[in-house]
Amino acid sequence: MEFLTVALSKGRILGETIELFKRIKLNFDNVSEDSRKLVFEFKEYGMRLILSKPSDVPTFVEHGVADLGVAGKDVLLEDRKDVFELLDLKLARCRMVVAVPEDMDPSTPIYRIATKYPHIAEGFFLKKAQPVEIIKLNGSVELGPLLGLADAIVDIVATGHTLKENHLKVQEVIYPISARLIANQVSFRLKSGHIQELLGKIKAAI
Repeated sequence: MEFLTVALSKGRILGETIELFKRIKLNFDNVSEDSRKLVFEFKEYGMRLILSKPSDVPTFVEHGVADLGVAGKDVLLEDRKDVFELLDLKLARCRMVVAVPEDMDPSTPIYRIATKYPHIAEGFFLKKAQPVEIIKLNGSVELGPLLGLADAIVDIVATGHTLKENHLKVQEVIYPISARLIANQVSFRLKSGHIQELLGKIKAAI
């Protein structure tokens, strides 16, 4: 049996994605990060699900390990994988922002940026013709301004609570972020019937 393989991002997106599938009568309730399993087959739907780190989903899709994937727009913008972006799923919404210390004067220039998203940050400031030094951090980027390592950060913000707790404020919004449905280019042609059927149901549910 030929499965339609879908790579799903772990974390906040996963629960919302499973709920979306439930709305189109695809019951994947046993798919959970609490399980040790990473691959789930559902013969009744002709589908196979892969659970992975969000940053790996576009890689699996690009290389054809997965036909489809659910990944955040932040990952797609940062990694720039060669995949088709089919649909904004309107899930896990947040914003990619530039944030600065609360007491920073608006006229103060920014020279150094701490971020987990160096490509996004670099591209944003290049468009503004504003030269900055990008400092990549893998952990809490809020530490950059707190420790004097950076003047500002580029990061994802959902509620803004973490910024407030660390005495930071949003200066600019770079891009609205949400989960996107992506496809492997070859799969999109070879499995177009199955993909288009699923796509139509998801669109209707959204």
